[in-house]
Amino acid sequence: MSSGSDVLAPRKVALLAVIAIMVVMLDVITKVLGVALLEGREPVELLGGLVYLVLVRNPGAAFSLATGYTWVLTIVALAVVVAIIRIARRLRSTGWAVALGLILGGAIGNLADRIFRSPGPFRGHVVDTVSVFAPDGSVFPVFNLADSAIVIGGALLVLLALLGRELDGTRTGEKAADG
Repeated sequence: MSSGSDVLAPRKVALLAVIAIMVVMLDVITKVLGVALLEGREPVELLGGLVYLVLVRNPGAAFSLATGYTWVLTIVALAVVVAIIRIARRLRSTGWAVALGLILGGAIGNLADRIFRSPGPFRGHVVDTVSVFAPDGSVFPVFNLADSAIVIGGALLVLLALLGRELDGTRTGEKAADG
C-alpha cells in the first residue's frame, strides 16, 4: 500500500516539468522576437524610460562577468539541470516544485543559447533584451526571461528556507518530532 506522499511525488515532478517547459517556451519565443524585432535598432523605450527593449548578445554571466569563460558557464548550467532532475524524485512540496521549475526552465533557456547560438557550440552568446532604468544596461544588467525565472525561483527557495519548508513537504524540525 502506498502512502499519500508517494502519490504526491509524481504530481510535484509534473508541476516542476510543466513550469520548466513553459519557461523554456516563453524564453525561446521572446528571444526569437527580440532578435527579429530589435536587431540593428535603437533601444525601444517603454513606461517612460523605466524599461527598454534592446538586443544584447552576452558571452558571460550576469553583469557580463566571466565573458571569457562561456564554456565554464555552460558546464555550470548543465550541472544545475542534472542536480534538479536528480533531486526531483524526492519532491513533495508545491513551493519547491515551482521554484525548481523556474530555475530549471531558466537554466535550460540560457543553456540552449550557449549550445546553439553563435559563435558556436558551448561558446554561444545568450540573447538578452530587457534593460531597466537605462537603455544600455548601465544601471542594471540587461536580462531575459530565463534570467528572470532563475532569480524568481532562487528568491522563492530562499523564502521557503526562511519559512522552514523542506523539499519533501515537511517543515524544519517535523522529522525530528515525528521520529
